[in-house]
Amino acid sequence: MSGVRTISILGSTGSIGTSALSVVAHANVQSSDPVFAIDTLAGGRNADLLIEQAREFEPQCVVIADQSKLELVRDALSGLDIEVSAGSDAVDDAARRPVDRVLAAIVGISGLPSTLAAVDAGNSVALANKESMVCAGPLLKRIAAERSTEIVPTDSEHNAMFQVMERREDVERIILTASGGPFRTATREDLKTVTPRRALAHPRWDMGEKISIDSATLFNKGLELIEACYLFDLPEDQIEVVVHPQSILHSAVAYRDGSVLAQMGVPDMRTPISHALTWPERRESTPVDRLDLVALSQLDFEPLDASKFPAVDLARRAINLAKGAPIVLNCANEGAVAAFLAGQCGFLDISWIVETVMERFLTGSMSCEDCENLEAILAIQSEAERLTGALLDEVKSQKQERTA
Repeated sequence: MSGVRTISILGSTGSIGTSALSVVAHANVQSSDPVFAIDTLAGGRNADLLIEQAREFEPQCVVIADQSKLELVRDALSGLDIEVSAGSDAVDDAARRPVDRVLAAIVGISGLPSTLAAVDAGNSVALANKESMVCAGPLLKRIAAERSTEIVPTDSEHNAMFQVMERREDVERIILTASGGPFRTATREDLKTVTPRRALAHPRWDMGEKISIDSATLFNKGLELIEACYLFDLPEDQIEVVVHPQSILHSAVAYRDGSVLAQMGVPDMRTPISHALTWPERRESTPVDRLDLVALSQLDFEPLDASKFPAVDLARRAINLAKGAPIVLNCANEGAVAAFLAGQCGFLDISWIVETVMERFLTGSMSCEDCENLEAILAIQSEAERLTGALLDEVKSQKQERTA
């Protein structure tokens, strides 16, 4: 790769953002000339970490989404030549700053406006915010095509598919792998008593709360299935979900001649992040451990148990219904996860809440709404949040009646 690549990181204080900065630091140390220069760091509420990152990487611009932390960040960086701002609009503005690549790593649908702003401004996007593609895949792809810019998949599974995807017309199916989460071997009866603490204890990944719960319910695979449908223009029945506990084979693409091309590596997000930040020039050195197949000795694969983990089937239904259904699935899941973490519902209630909210949405007046712009998508999000809140109120009332 020649020249310095300028990048912005939206969600720099999260797990993806911190991993990305590790990739940047390692690449710059390994090279005689800097490989990356940070234009913008945008964080959520963790002002202390954002300040630490800004002092180390000296970006041009720093944004904290939590407006109450603005003066704290501004005062801490007052001696540096860094533009400091706050709020969601400031994050969107930062996403529009011209750079070589924007890493979109804000968790949840709240990351959609800034992702869309980056693409609309003509910035190439390394997409780690799967909810943006789930809720606005056709819109994002249309605008990217109009602006002649790229969306580079950064989730480990989709980045794996991207790396081994040759001619799209020769693809027979995609194999999307799942670790199985912390309850892979649990019975459905066991799942009735799962606590948030147990659900947050992922066997392989150290992630934020929302992503950890999604991994435990396998809603992450449901969202990833929808994302793959949009990214690679595939119907859902050409995407197979397979449980692979070791998380070494990150996904594979099967071709009509019988070939299956797979991307493998130790489970470390710094590998797909590095690829996504440097593509198409192909990779800088990373500090990740190297894969030792002899030491590993075997790889295991299992079918998905849909009776325990209905999230993937719900996602298949949503993508086939299209229009607002994937948005509703995502938003209802966000609300249900928050309720579970707050002790307002059980673990198995998460998928029931999502299914019920989808059913209520489909019988409502907004079920036929197209998702051709951000305003329409946010309107469907608002309706999904209203329906989810109403259902959770019903659950709360029923509990109170039973204990009265």
